[in-house]
Amino acid sequence: MGADFGRRRFLGYVLAAPTLVTAAGLTPEAEAQVPSPELTRLVDLNDVLTAAALPTAGLISVEVNTDGTVSFALPRAEVGQGITTSSAMLIAEELGVAVDRVRVSLADARPELLFNQLTGGSNTTIATYTPIRVAAALARSRLLAAASASLGAPVAELSLRDGVITGRAGHRVEIGALAGKAASTRTEQVAVELGSRESFTVIGKPHNRIDALDAVTGRKKFAMDLAVPGAKPTMVCRPPTINGKVGSVANTAEVLALPGITDVVVISTGVAVRAETFGQCIDGVRALRVNWKPGTAEGKSDQSVLGQLAAAELPLGPRPPTPVVEAKFTFQFRGNSALEPNCAIADVRADRAEIFSALKSPIVAKQTIAAKLGLPPHKVTVHVTEGGGSFGRKLFFDAALEAAEVSQRIGKPVKLMWHRADDSRQGRTHPMATSRVRAAYLGGVVLGYEQRHTSVSTDFGHGLGELFTAMAARLPVGDIGFSETFFQLSQEMSYNFGVSGRLLSETAKGFNTGSMRNVYSPDVTCARELVVDQLAARMKKDPYQFRREFLRDDRHRAVLDKAAEAGGWGRSMPSGFAQGIAFHAEYKSASAVLVELDCRPETVNRPIRDGVGGPRVTKMVVAVDVGLAVNPRGLEAQLMGGAMDGIALALTASLHLRDGYFLEASWDNYFYTRQWNTPTDFRVIVLPSTSDDPGGAGELGVAPAMAAVACAYGRATGTMPTTFPINHGTLSFEPKPTIPPIPESPVDGRTHA
Repeated sequence: MGADFGRRRFLGYVLAAPTLVTAAGLTPEAEAQVPSPELTRLVDLNDVLTAAALPTAGLISVEVNTDGTVSFALPRAEVGQGITTSSAMLIAEELGVAVDRVRVSLADARPELLFNQLTGGSNTTIATYTPIRVAAALARSRLLAAASASLGAPVAELSLRDGVITGRAGHRVEIGALAGKAASTRTEQVAVELGSRESFTVIGKPHNRIDALDAVTGRKKFAMDLAVPGAKPTMVCRPPTINGKVGSVANTAEVLALPGITDVVVISTGVAVRAETFGQCIDGVRALRVNWKPGTAEGKSDQSVLGQLAAAELPLGPRPPTPVVEAKFTFQFRGNSALEPNCAIADVRADRAEIFSALKSPIVAKQTIAAKLGLPPHKVTVHVTEGGGSFGRKLFFDAALEAAEVSQRIGKPVKLMWHRADDSRQGRTHPMATSRVRAAYLGGVVLGYEQRHTSVSTDFGHGLGELFTAMAARLPVGDIGFSETFFQLSQEMSYNFGVSGRLLSETAKGFNTGSMRNVYSPDVTCARELVVDQLAARMKKDPYQFRREFLRDDRHRAVLDKAAEAGGWGRSMPSGFAQGIAFHAEYKSASAVLVELDCRPETVNRPIRDGVGGPRVTKMVVAVDVGLAVNPRGLEAQLMGGAMDGIALALTASLHLRDGYFLEASWDNYFYTRQWNTPTDFRVIVLPSTSDDPGGAGELGVAPAMAAVACAYGRATGTMPTTFPINHGTLSFEPKPTIPPIPESPVDGRTHA
């Protein structure tokens, strides 16, 4: 920082407005600089996202209203992760109001924000933590100054609490009454000091979600709940293979004659059917007779894609003369469907368009939709609605793009929704991948560690690619592609394993892939932690003690120690049970997970109605250090959800590809973690931290949970698992163990054309 500005002192802006509106304006001294040499120890993906958002931080504003409430339009997407709550907490802390007096909405797409409206990489709280606080603190100082003039008392004698300013003489005035007086007729730059961590009464304290009551009572509004005049239910008849195209439609008139059907139109992704109800849409979609052209994955299967991955593998280099642990791991395709079906509303007119959808990259969506419609971008309004889950899925705006195309083609508003089967089969997936690892050791020393991760191509066309391009000159990664840049900035080697390195190779671009939660980390970490267990066994060391000995950082050891202590590492286990422990670090945060796994035959082979058996996780302890946790209760919920993801990725959740088509059609046969496999003994421990800044936390639980389950399975069975999920080859559809012909889709009733 410069000489005139301490760590908590910033410049902000009072904006010209009839009521008090303030914005952050971080000084050059406060800007995060992307350093050079080494990567994640100095700069990681979160640092890059934060640095990209900084130039437009001053465009984020807080408004004090005349009724005493405070309004804030969050330039991110709330999809269940709780960022509206944490943002409200930041404002409440600095402004001196109750959290329930803060009204957080989601900002429409704002192209002037550039890279400051992209939700992903656990970056929202990190990137907005200081700008939101600066704007709120500046509003506080303006209100106190206005109160000083109104009450005739020095600012030093005034206090602001729960939205009321009180003087020593007992005079009181509510902030709503001062909203106009504290406003400015011109925009001006003002210095402001943030509250110290020691003074916090809201930040760092557990708080329920501000939308919890609406969520459980059905009042919370999602895209499909919005009443847009004239927007009628719309669905799309989709091809029987990935990205197939319409050749011809044989019975358009027949389908138009069905009850409730208003429109049938061919679009770029299939045949759209608009009707009075979604049930009538499904009837229309089922009745269509379509001749389809081949898709981009025509004829491909799990085995053929694995062959492509094998051909694209990068070499590990010469084998060293010392003993090595070497292994290859396979990770199957996995679904990226959110709980809320993919959906959007579009009203496209000749000269303008209006879109409503849960979008994590709304600026790119706005630009792409405008280009698709042939309209200037300023003629397209994109409203960001709250979403029911995402984990990377809503970085893509395919539903919004389809809705806009249909609305333009038929000249009517549409309320478009994907069927569950649409998203499983034509939506975004976590790419199939392999990971080859070689660790060289001698005596009690690990001399080197190399990992070669090979993956079906990950699509970064949602805005991250543009961000990397804009930041390229400041990134110490050389001339590498988007995927490799993301890979290197998001992976961290936390162990003292001598000379270590990892490389990514991608192939097979015909699939609709996405940035599913943690992107590369679950697979990379799972492979590494399994090899760590093998190294410990070769050196005849306890897996926990081995990790503790080789971890580089005291923070990391503290997290590992806490998980081991709280979970009772090393306790006697019955036959068929085992413990597993794993560690993961990312985005300046660290986590360790201990699990206990029941692999007894009577558990593994137990019958599950409409489900699958297999090992059962009976206990899980998650210990984390995330720096400053703005809302520990929200963090616990995030980690619990991440742990359920990890269990699914390790044991049961995968897609089966056959003849260019995924077999799974919905949650009934895509086996995400079910209630019967959720540990009854589950604990999250948030370690206290001296850091004044939050770290990345939203995705921190997935990778170590998956790895810990895998390690426990290896210890219980005596065999290191190498294919994930562990039950991929033995459970899917009846009859077992073979995979039957493609089942009829719940939507269209068709198999291959």
